[in-house]
Amino acid sequence: MKRIFILFFLPLTLNSQTIDRSLKEKINAVENSLTPSIIFGDTIPKMNLEERMNATGIKGLSIAVIHNYKIEWAKGYGWADVEEKRKTTTETRFQAASISKSLNSMGILKLVQMGKLDPEADINKYLTSWKFPYDSLSKNKKISTHNLLSHTAGLDIHGFPGYKRTDTLPTIQQIVDGKRPANTRAVRSLFEPGTKFKYSGGGTTITQLILTDVTGSNYADWMQKNVLQPLGMTNSSYRQPPHDTVDLATGYYGNGNPVKGKYHVYPEQAAAGLWTTPTDLAKYIIECQLALQGKSQKVLSPAMMKKRLTPYIDSAAALGVFIHKREGQSWFNHNGGNEAFLCTSYGSMEGGNGVVIMINGDNFAVVSELLNSVATVYNWKGFYNPTFKKTVKVPKDSLQQYPGKYLLMKDTLTILVCGDNLCIQQNGQPETGFQMYFTDFNNFSIREVPNAAFTILRNAAGKVDALQLKQGDANLRLPRID
Repeated sequence: MKRIFILFFLPLTLNSQTIDRSLKEKINAVENSLTPSIIFGDTIPKMNLEERMNATGIKGLSIAVIHNYKIEWAKGYGWADVEEKRKTTTETRFQAASISKSLNSMGILKLVQMGKLDPEADINKYLTSWKFPYDSLSKNKKISTHNLLSHTAGLDIHGFPGYKRTDTLPTIQQIVDGKRPANTRAVRSLFEPGTKFKYSGGGTTITQLILTDVTGSNYADWMQKNVLQPLGMTNSSYRQPPHDTVDLATGYYGNGNPVKGKYHVYPEQAAAGLWTTPTDLAKYIIECQLALQGKSQKVLSPAMMKKRLTPYIDSAAALGVFIHKREGQSWFNHNGGNEAFLCTSYGSMEGGNGVVIMINGDNFAVVSELLNSVATVYNWKGFYNPTFKKTVKVPKDSLQQYPGKYLLMKDTLTILVCGDNLCIQQNGQPETGFQMYFTDFNNFSIREVPNAAFTILRNAAGKVDALQLKQGDANLRLPRID
């Protein structure tokens, strides 16, 4: 599962692939124009990719940029595996995590196109090896495949932690029923289907079962033949665990430690199991764009692709993708997050622009900042709209009330004075600390993890005795322990 506030400083090796000289200036601009989405103060900083990877503890990163319906450039940075001294290249495969859902939707809608699946019918019409157990929460309304693809089925189980490579893997039926050795609860109704959006990787896993029941085929094999190969995604596979382990990236936590066994295994293939590269995912994005223009149909017809990219019930959730509008331009997107693997993908509905970024780490900051840089350098109108936060300077004579050690689960956060400012470390890393930006004297954030908001908590005597951390769904109290 994702870890909270992991930020260590680590060495980086930058790998240069063969690059067209005419692109060097543009690539250099992307690499040196990283910008956060939240700006502390009035000036937008432009940061270097290598420095940001170091600051956020990211070992390896791979990117592919799409321009005018073509992959304009792709490049790898840092390490695929530090111990093995394998550098990240454009051939290094990463876990696509939830971007797997986007390619899965191509396969499911291929079945619809072939006339083997009615996407509006009750899913139990097609499920033969298992049946969804409707109960009173679904209010006698049936779940459709369209509901599953658009996260409007009213189901639970947001995502999956994966399994160690030495674990016994559960069957898909055991996963959806929450039976051992599955490590997640049963996939069940939370509310009436077809009423509102609720993200559910569990629902996507049911579509995996639908595909195998309808086709009588192995999921990975069917997807390889009917989706990945037609798209030219020759360096991709849904096989779990992967049979071919050449060029697989190793996942790393923010403290520099690799995931035990190098990576987790995801039998929930449709929801999280794709191994791929940004270059291969860029091929998928381009095919979507061309099909939408009526210029290609390698997997889906233009009509089916248009339906796939049209929001269904929820205004932002389509069938396997999310739709974002920026100054009149629409983009289809999906992000991904597995154990120590994060990624993002964007494609424009018009004009043939896009980007895919993948890392073998657990801090999304550099992904977001690099995405902002690409959007700025390529002049994607309305794409980058930073939020500015005013900051206050803690008086120098008040700095000493904040320093101390605070307990975060099994980790220690340390606040210390650094010059005229305050900085924070996790388990003593990095040595210089990360600068704390105060919006008032009791609330601060750090640039490296802008979605982490801290509040200073004081006792009755006014002494600082804890921090409150809000990050995503987490709301934690960090007691002072020194």
